[in-house]
Amino acid sequence: EVQLLECGGGLVQAGGSLRLSCAASGGWDDYAMGWFRQAPGKGYEAVSCIRRDGSTSYSNSVKGRFTISIDNAKNAVFLQMNSLKPEDTAVYYCAAYPAYFDLDVSKITDFGSWGQGTQVTVSS
Repeated sequence: EVQLLECGGGLVQAGGSLRLSCAASGGWDDYAMGWFRQAPGKGYEAVSCIRRDGSTSYSNSVKGRFTISIDNAKNAVFLQMNSLKPEDTAVYYCAAYPAYFDLDVSKITDFGSWGQGTQVTVSS
């Protein structure tokens, strides 16, 4: 089973940047890695994912502002978040799941491995 641990969240002003990290342990060679978020009172929202071949996907809400990357040697995935907006405020989760799930939140929620989450708060 894959274990995931996120860090890097915090409080930042609008327009600022944060970099989230997710350290993975366990057998995750066949998985994609993704970032998801949950704002207060809302469901999970897919943010971005990266597959083992290096291909990436982004939600329209973060495209051009966020960048996902992976360090296979360190078993870690990162999310660089620039030009942050108050609407980016949420708990951000890292997840590992079969790559063919793409950004299907319902499948990833049911069958993926999730970290404990890290809070990102963007003040206006």
